[in-house]
Amino acid sequence: MNGGPLQLALREWRDRLWHPTTLICLAGTSVILAIIAPFDGAVLLRPLPRLAYWMMVVMTTYAAGLWVSIYVVHRWANRLSRHQRLAVIGLATAICVTMLVWVLNGMWLGFWPVGTALAVYLAQVFVIALIVAVLIEAVVQRITTAPAPRVGPSILDRLPLDKRGALLAMSVEDHYVGVITTKGQEMILMRLSDAIRETATTPGLQVHRSHWVASAAVTQADRKGDGAVLTLTDGTRIPVSRRYVPAIKEAGLLPAR
Repeated sequence: MNGGPLQLALREWRDRLWHPTTLICLAGTSVILAIIAPFDGAVLLRPLPRLAYWMMVVMTTYAAGLWVSIYVVHRWANRLSRHQRLAVIGLATAICVTMLVWVLNGMWLGFWPVGTALAVYLAQVFVIALIVAVLIEAVVQRITTAPAPRVGPSILDRLPLDKRGALLAMSVEDHYVGVITTKGQEMILMRLSDAIRETATTPGLQVHRSHWVASAAVTQADRKGDGAVLTLTDGTRIPVSRRYVPAIKEAGLLPAR
């Protein structure tokens, strides 16, 4: 397929971090914070250095927070409910961002609060980091996942725009489903049974506990022992287990012996 969970998480992190919409949101947030100048930034820094400071803080903290968010989703998606997952992501992101901002402020501004001042400072940063992380994530998520005109089954809505071609097949790997279209393949964190339900508008059938194919995508069917092998329009070969042989016969994909 396209790599394991870590590789998939890293690719998702990279794609979302460098998405044009994300960069616009980060730049806008940096400008707003440079103008507001929390933590006496207007006193400590002139306008241009202050803008550079906030751009660095916003970019690094968002990158760190985004990685925490994606890691939690990929690592514990099947163990936590949606609300539990959001709570863990919010707290973990805020903690990570708070510590990062504390270090950046110390290195950039020489500001290392201690004692009560440190507790108050960390509490302020924690609240601001949590709010900023939630706002940025909400805006980016809303824009980058805006629904495109429906041109196929709903499973395609989960794919990047450049992968939304005609649906050919779906195959399971670990906790992921590899969705194969005429424009490529993408791994999605979900169960095959749920993915099949989202193919309602595309005629097809499950041919193995780990595989589903679109009927129109099959160009050849060959016997193999008690099972069979289906060849798709893109050359992909999908195994058919003995249990599903009657189904592909009934669909006219495999002629009787």
